[in-house]
Amino acid sequence: MTVPPAPTEPSTATGTTSTSGTAATPTGVTVAAATATTATTATTATTATATATATTATAATATATATATATTATAATATATTTTTATTATAATATATTTTTTTTTGAEFAPLTVGPMQVWPPVVLAPMAGITNAPFRTLCREQSGGKGLYVSEMITTRALVERNAKTMQLIKFDPSEKPRSIQLYGVDPVTVGKAARMIADENLADHIDLNFGCPVPKVTRKGGGSALPYKRNLLREILREAVSNAGDLPVTMKMRKGIDDDHLTYLDAGRIGAEEGVSAIALHGRTAAQHYGGTADWSAIARLREAVPAGIPVLGNGDIWSADDAVRMMRETGCDGVVVGRGCLGRPWLFRDLVAIFEGEVDYARPTFADVARAMVRHAQLLGEWLGDEARGVIDFRKHVAWYTKGFSVGSELRVKLANSSSLAELAESLAMVEQSQSWPAGADGPRGRTSGNNRVVLPEGWLDDPYECARLGEDAESDTSGG
Repeated sequence: MTVPPAPTEPSTATGTTSTSGTAATPTGVTVAAATATTATTATTATTATATATATTATAATATATATATATTATAATATATTTTTATTATAATATATTTTTTTTTGAEFAPLTVGPMQVWPPVVLAPMAGITNAPFRTLCREQSGGKGLYVSEMITTRALVERNAKTMQLIKFDPSEKPRSIQLYGVDPVTVGKAARMIADENLADHIDLNFGCPVPKVTRKGGGSALPYKRNLLREILREAVSNAGDLPVTMKMRKGIDDDHLTYLDAGRIGAEEGVSAIALHGRTAAQHYGGTADWSAIARLREAVPAGIPVLGNGDIWSADDAVRMMRETGCDGVVVGRGCLGRPWLFRDLVAIFEGEVDYARPTFADVARAMVRHAQLLGEWLGDEARGVIDFRKHVAWYTKGFSVGSELRVKLANSSSLAELAESLAMVEQSQSWPAGADGPRGRTSGNNRVVLPEGWLDDPYECARLGEDAESDTSGG
């Protein structure tokens, strides 16, 4: 297919798009037919926190002195120090800590305002298909003491409106989850509007996020995810329908820089979102063509912050592997909050670190392998309870094994055994074969999850012909089910 001239966005934060250009086939765009298918401190589920040097702790924390010689952690409490010689914990969970130095003060950053919601710290768990279900959100919230905002995995609007059984399971929240946040994916304005109204009328959530950032081919080939903002008028219609039907619920949007470097859309999309009344805008500093490769462009987040009216929060996403990265992003870009995705895979205690750094504390989680093993068993157990079947829960947990064990000395054969566990007993037995006293590995705070790039973006036939044509996509463009 020959690609006609396409508008590109200037490097300055003007929020406008030039309509001039030279006809060329952009690198990395594949067009498909629309029918193409060091310490031993322990922290538990209540996010109790122990420190060796700090004299204060946040709410819901427990402290112990440096002279403690034995500490027992239960599902309700966990206290220990760097000189502890023996620590035990229940299967509920335990996370070890050590002390580090930060220069952050609680007064440096403000809570994130999303409609009527005040989110503190200004941290959001990114929606991740097959990952951010209720069990994983529970683990992250336990570590943070319930602070922050935790978004569901992507929900297809057609599947929601049709009350698909799997989708209705995915939108179930634990009674303790407040606020409840659902991310919607859709390409048809009317269907998106119906889904938003359904959520509002039936009190299914307190916040709606719209997905315009997914780069996977099965989504972009149908004009969805990160492909959709290229069609400016279609984007506007979807946002208008969502906001107008959501009632008092805040509607936000998450997007990427664009399809590729020749087809950037984020400034136009941000302007359109602001005009249509979204409550916040999140930007992943990569294009769809980059997938998760290379380095996130934080300067684009800064440009978007400059372009969007001050009253609308801008959140940054991409390459936040540690709490220090989150603070650095906010300082460098001026964004109002951060969205954390792959950095928390196999590491739900990252949210404890985030709370600590934003509140000016000095405790960072440094779990031993014993702590990690307990968290792994608990994660698998929660999945089994959520799915109503232990075996299904353990099988679903398999994808998490490599993330949890990253950097630890486990051995290839045992890793395979762990990744093929079919019961909680089998998983626990295999974990017990690993040296439990191993300290948190050097470098384990770095990149995890998918890091390779992919320069192929599969799009519907003729998608790039006219960025302002309000494309009408077929019914098959929206899946009748949700999830990864």
